[in-house]
Amino acid sequence: MYTAAGDRYGTMRYNRCGQSGLMLPAVSLGFWHNFGDTATMETMRRLCFTAFDHGITHFDLANNYGPEPGSAERNLGTILREDLRAYRDELIISTKAGYEMWAGPYGNWGSRKSLLASLDQSLRRLGLDYVDIFYHHRMDPETPLEETMGALQQAVAGGKALYAGLSNYDGPTMERAARILSELHCPFVINQNRYSIFDRTIEKNGLKAGAQAAGKGIIAFSPLAQGLLTGRYLNGIPADSRIATDGRFLKKENLTGEKLSQIRALHELAVSRGESLSQLALSWVMRDGAVTSVLVGASRPEQIVENLRFLQSPPLGREELERIDAICGL
Repeated sequence: MYTAAGDRYGTMRYNRCGQSGLMLPAVSLGFWHNFGDTATMETMRRLCFTAFDHGITHFDLANNYGPEPGSAERNLGTILREDLRAYRDELIISTKAGYEMWAGPYGNWGSRKSLLASLDQSLRRLGLDYVDIFYHHRMDPETPLEETMGALQQAVAGGKALYAGLSNYDGPTMERAARILSELHCPFVINQNRYSIFDRTIEKNGLKAGAQAAGKGIIAFSPLAQGLLTGRYLNGIPADSRIATDGRFLKKENLTGEKLSQIRALHELAVSRGESLSQLALSWVMRDGAVTSVLVGASRPEQIVENLRFLQSPPLGREELERIDAICGL
């Protein structure tokens, strides 16, 4: 029987999610790749226990996380039922809907029908009465924004979610959504977007500035650029790496000669600071207070512990930030 570490809240930093009452750990555990049917239950348990023992109280999922779609929620549901039930009120469990999940016109995008049916399915897989955050996973170019936001409001009003979130939205659309949700008195508190040294889209599309102005939190996924910023590729492509064994999301053509030179230069900067490349990358994402939490994935518990060490890193100075920009050609 699992018993959580008594000192689990001793070293984690918790940040307020925008202007809401919700606080999230500076590091959250993502379930995108490593909690599906290709993982072992023992490994998944060890990842959850290691995270929670170190103060990571937020587990982030989506209906389609796996592989296969739905399996990450189902596997966490087993762990919650068998090991973490006593700690449910100490955990933030989030999930999403908006990518294709089942056949036909209702298993995708952002209609009221799709979102609310998906949430019911997620709750059954997780074995929960509610999730703490329910996100719309991506902007829908066809469904009226009022309908999608109304579905989020209904999920909260019906007690199936405590807070609403948006994922992969740009700044102008998020601002429109925020106004609608405010009129509906729905607690929209957080945006989930890709953000890293190598991907600064939210700085260009207005999401980062818009979220700050609106008093909404940001949680960053892929802060390590799917492994490019871990030091794993300093000497090329390892045979057991994600690029070599999967290739669905991180492809060989992503690791160009220029990118490899950038990775090595960033690694040198990290070493000069007495830290790993991944710790430098996480410090950069959290550098200015705009980001509430960073989402990290892991296949081994040791990776979680290694990433958490960035919390002890010194703040990045102006010259270091300018050097990072110069390395990236900015």
